[in-house]
Amino acid sequence: MKLQGKVAIVTGAGSGIGEAIAKLFAREGAKVVASDIVKERVERVAGEINAEGGAALAVAADVSKAEDVAALVDAAVKEYGAVDILVNNAGIMDNFMPAHEVTDALWEKVFAVNVTGPMRLIRQVLPGMMEKGAGSIINVASVAGVGGARGGAAYTASKHALVGLTKSVGFMYAHKGIRCNAIAPGGVETNIAETIQNPSAFGYGRHQLGHATIPRMGKPMEIAHVALLLASDEGAFVNGAVIVADGGWTAY
Repeated sequence: MKLQGKVAIVTGAGSGIGEAIAKLFAREGAKVVASDIVKERVERVAGEINAEGGAALAVAADVSKAEDVAALVDAAVKEYGAVDILVNNAGIMDNFMPAHEVTDALWEKVFAVNVTGPMRLIRQVLPGMMEKGAGSIINVASVAGVGGARGGAAYTASKHALVGLTKSVGFMYAHKGIRCNAIAPGGVETNIAETIQNPSAFGYGRHQLGHATIPRMGKPMEIAHVALLLASDEGAFVNGAVIVADGGWTAY
């Protein structure tokens, strides 16, 4: 029960890594506000948590929309009184579009979900965390955020931006008892491929050069356990860090 008495918002909780984090946090005692753009998915996850004796609230939200972000945090505070942990997990890919093919529309869409949404959520939960003098913010980035060969131009740039946001928040609020860290997963068995349609032949071909070295695919729960460390008191001295969890992929 490492998160006993804590309230956690988890975005992208309707499947994959987000679902694993939401369920693990609930088993560790947290009250979970599970959010996803697909209402049916997140209601299923929250229902399964509650059926197991945990506490979860499902909130459908598109993190690229400011009004949905505000409603999500408001729902968490109204239901459970506060937000102690924020996990920015929702994200989309970019069809491996290289810089010479990426459109303004794709660039803006990827950044809206992968960077602006997390920023708005962080901005909204910070006042409450500062008042309490404690809080843990976890951003799910990617190995694309520490290198240049794991996605297209927009996805790679967005994950680098999320890493930068993580470090800024970690430094700025350290003296307020608030920690902000990022997890950079490698290949994980999730349904994020649903956000890929008609990938660039050029970009995907270049990506495949590095994909051939992947040791194995990860499981969502393996990433969830990293998130648990960062959310709990066991990670109290970890702040502004980027933890790569990729089975050794980027070590090659």
